[in-house]
Amino acid sequence: MESFKSEPHAITCDAATIYSKLTNPSRIQQLIEENADRIDGEARQHLDAVKFSEDSIAIQSPMGEVTLALDRASSVEGQRVVYTASQSPVPINMVINLEAQPDATTMSTAELQLQLPFFMRKMVEGQLKEGANRFGELLARIPFDKI
Repeated sequence: MESFKSEPHAITCDAATIYSKLTNPSRIQQLIEENADRIDGEARQHLDAVKFSEDSIAIQSPMGEVTLALDRASSVEGQRVVYTASQSPVPINMVINLEAQPDATTMSTAELQLQLPFFMRKMVEGQLKEGANRFGELLARIPFDKI
């Protein structure tokens, strides 16, 4: 499986709280709607391609809409949140790694894991890396301690 990771980002919130929020995606949708006027245009445009439900996230991608369902068995409380594609032409996992820091902040890394045929990898590698970085940046902007 190929892995595309974002740069690490510091989040001003403890890992346990972030984990509890990320395992409830419908709450993220509610937060976005409540704070729509504070989200800049570019970020809002990217968010328009994402839909959140009670236990899944649907993302518009170059391959069409991909729905990622929360994988509670692979997630580790306070450390790792895993979403797995339920209907996708290739196996996909979206992993959010959380690393608690001594000062009550958390370092996060977003990771896209895909099983791609070699010829496809070269065609979409740049887009997937960019997608992982943007998702990592988005996570860092969410005020987890206030939701």
